[in-house]
Amino acid sequence: MDRAYSVLETKSVDEEDGFVVIRGIASTPSTDRMGDIVEPLGAKFKTPMPLLWQHQHDQPVGQVTFAQATEKGIPFEARLPIVSEAGRLKDRVDEAIHSLKYKLIAAVSIGFSAIEGQVERLKSGGLRFKEWDWLELSLVTIPANSQAVITAVKSIDHEHLASAGRAGDRGSKPAASAVAITSTAKRGPIKISKR
Repeated sequence: MDRAYSVLETKSVDEEDGFVVIRGIASTPSTDRMGDIVEPLGAKFKTPMPLLWQHQHDQPVGQVTFAQATEKGIPFEARLPIVSEAGRLKDRVDEAIHSLKYKLIAAVSIGFSAIEGQVERLKSGGLRFKEWDWLELSLVTIPANSQAVITAVKSIDHEHLASAGRAGDRGSKPAASAVAITSTAKRGPIKISKR
């Protein structure tokens, strides 16, 4: 799998029916810090697709349940389950939810495979991915694109979290807030033939 940087705007983080829901727009037409451009209308994908922790294929934390490519980006919705059973899964998903809630993780990136013949070398040295197979979306720490922002983070229902055995979350609800963030992904080697 190849990975490349993407722009993301997350609209909100909210709780609905036993899931923490993230909604936003993966705005990919802009050039990222690596000098690459990922064309949103070139995305090939099916939902649901995995929502991963830090691009680790063995660390899923949820699913992307909706995405639709447009000229300006890819609106999406991702769901992280509220896990009640003790264990590694609960710990991992709780870490992701808490990291979002406390703004320790404020970035998202895409993992994809380049489609042969659909990658163009730019004069600037970067790459333009005209068509690509979108394989996963990841919550990540290190951002790469300065245009990605979270516009709102809504508090999670503390009463519901406490009933799920999360005693440390029984405080009062914090007010919604806005923070600026960026997004990232890793890019593997890509072969491009020069003509």
